This record gives sequence, C-alpha cells and structure tokens, in this order.
Amino acid sequence: MEQTSRRGLLKNAAMAAAAVGGAAVLSETASAKTAKMEKKSYPPPKEGETPLFSGAVSFGNLLFLAGVGAHFQGTIEEHTKHVLDELEKNLTAAGSSMDKVLKVNVYLNDIKDWPRMNTVYKGRWGSIPPVRTTIAAAGGIPGDSLVEIDLIAYI
Repeated sequence: MEQTSRRGLLKNAAMAAAAVGGAAVLSETASAKTAKMEKKSYPPPKEGETPLFSGAVSFGNLLFLAGVGAHFQGTIEEHTKHVLDELEKNLTAAGSSMDKVLKVNVYLNDIKDWPRMNTVYKGRWGSIPPVRTTIAAAGGIPGDSLVEIDLIAYI
C-alpha cells in the first residue's frame, strides 16, 4: 500500500535522489581535497584592522562581491554605468570577469527606474547573462545611490 500512496512515492523518490546525491557529494569531496578551499578577501584586510565588511570574498572558485553604488548626483543611466564599471574592475582584480557572473541582485531606489536601468545593464554580461533579482529598496539605497548591485561569480 505504501508503494502506491503519494507519501510512498515521494519517500521512494527522496531515497533515490539521496543515493544519487550521496555519490555526487563523495566525488565532490574528493575533488575538494585536491583543490585548496580557503576563504580570501579582496583586497586583504590591513594588518591590525577589523573591517566592517569585505568588498569581495572568494571561497574555492566562487567569488562574492559586496554591493556597489554610485554616490554622486546623476541619472539612473549614469549611476548604472558607474556601478557596472566598478563591478567589472572588482571582478578583474579578483581574477574573474563579467561573463563569469552567475547571480546578480539589483537594488533600485525607485522601481520606476527599472526600464532605464535595463538599457544600460543589458549586454554587459557576455552571451549568457546571469540570473537576476531586482527590487526597490524600502527607504532607499544608502549613500543616495539610485542603484546598488551585488553579485556572485566564479574565478
């Protein structure tokens, strides 16, 4: 009876997935031992200083960049171009590039700027753009930026 019930089918599917996933985890664990997995900050913190946050941190071949904003008077297009240029510089400094970006979070001061931000954003990421989430931040962006973007890439 359990085999034909919905619960039984789900239980069997879960056990099969776990068996396949377990083999993949074992394979990845062996690979992880050969590749040095350590957390690195870009740039490294100054000796004796405890920073509030890191601008970029890598772990293995993953790279996490903190949000970048544009803290000057300007249009959403000018702010978006500045932010994307700064992110590209940060990616390059850490050994990555725009076409290696996997995930982007875009924070807008005003959701009405979404179409105009997209005109500058489109085409900056290579042939396969990253997945993206876009929101309008309640209360605005710190530092009066019209847009802030953070991302995850690989090295």
